[in-house]
Amino acid sequence: MMWESILTEWASLILRWLHVVAGIGWIGSSFYFIHLDLSLKTRSDLPEGVYGEAWQVHGGGFYRIMKYLVAPAKMPDELTWFKWEAYATWLSGFALMVVVYYLDAELFLVDRSILNLTPLQAGMFSLGSLVLAWLLYEGACRTGLARHELPFALGGYVFLVGLTYAFTHVLSGRGAFNQIGAIVGTIMVANVFVVIIPNQKKIVAALLAGRSPDPKLGLQGKQRSVHNNYLTLPVIVLMISNHYPLLFATRYNWLIVAIVLALGPIIRHFFNERHAGRESPWWVWGVAGAGMIAIALLSAAGPRDIKTGALSSAPTFANIQEIVLSRCSMCHGAEPVWEKIVTAPKGILLDQPDHIRRAARLIGRNAAWSSAMPPGNVTEMTGEERALIAAWLGAGGR
Repeated sequence: MMWESILTEWASLILRWLHVVAGIGWIGSSFYFIHLDLSLKTRSDLPEGVYGEAWQVHGGGFYRIMKYLVAPAKMPDELTWFKWEAYATWLSGFALMVVVYYLDAELFLVDRSILNLTPLQAGMFSLGSLVLAWLLYEGACRTGLARHELPFALGGYVFLVGLTYAFTHVLSGRGAFNQIGAIVGTIMVANVFVVIIPNQKKIVAALLAGRSPDPKLGLQGKQRSVHNNYLTLPVIVLMISNHYPLLFATRYNWLIVAIVLALGPIIRHFFNERHAGRESPWWVWGVAGAGMIAIALLSAAGPRDIKTGALSSAPTFANIQEIVLSRCSMCHGAEPVWEKIVTAPKGILLDQPDHIRRAARLIGRNAAWSSAMPPGNVTEMTGEERALIAAWLGAGGR
């Protein structure tokens, strides 16, 4: 059991490292090419078929970059493809989801106070909804709905918010946030794998065969690239949200996701307009600020199951110690007794009075002001117990 836990921990570290590095490469190149595409300038002396050019300086050198509207008349000898960053991001992310959320589903994917699923049921629900959501998006694009940009964007937004609301009533808050992030990430990578790269290969094949490429192929790829551009910022927040219990484990967590899904595209709109040389929409930052304030207020509402009524008596430290020892110390002890836990998570011990007092704010953040701990509510902490901890902390945690 010890070696299984150690191997799982190392697999999580290596996959997370790869996921972050690949994601940086993919997002960085995506942002760069969106900026480049929007900043291209047309000139009368450009070669035939060239849409625009941009002069850039970096690392002490000058670069002249030209974009062809469809493709050059003759294929160059060498051609760089930007695809493996996206593929590596998804493959490492999915593997990480298996290691963290599927193999430890009872801790991170299931919350028995929400719905008492078995790990197998939760995993199948997660995988099935991932595939189904992508199929619905792909079907909407292929039927031509995506040509109507504003209605398609609004419909997609409502679709994702609806999914989030459903997930928060089936999975744990942490699992729900990861699931909606995984769906968005899958849509983005599938855009590269199913449309963008295959269309580019068809264009190359046409050139090599001496035929004129179909302009629709480039337009379809461009459309999916724009979708990815506007989805990038929300998916980053969703993927790091597992570190912030006041986001995923509070009463209005689905509304927080709804705000994040709106703010990300709005912020990207600001930068896209600046890259295109148009007037900067400074109102974006007012909206973004208001959205962040709304998220802070929503996160302060506490967990869904906490009891807000008056307590019968003021909580004592003895009450708090009893709750923590019965609900938390089996993992956060010098010798954890919970299966698969060989050392106290993050080195936090809660098996002695001094340890409990020292970690008071962490206990509040994870078990009183949110329901992140115990993970999956595996020890069945009640709403009354969370309210007692919150009242004790409100009185100074003495």
